[in-house]
Amino acid sequence: MSKPPGELPIYRVLTGPDDAAFCRRVSEALALGYVLYGSPAVTFDGEHVIVAQAIVWPES
Repeated sequence: MSKPPGELPIYRVLTGPDDAAFCRRVSEALALGYVLYGSPAVTFDGEHVIVAQAIVWPES
């Protein structure tokens, strides 16, 4: 597959609270064929740990 499914972009940044739902979103993207791009970024908003992870389509 030369392009991501469903007209998804080739570069995406997934963000959200560091919880099971965020981990599932990253896992689902990896299962579609995306690969991690760089290390995750982590911050604390005073209440929750927030994570950002870039992913790319491997043929891009």
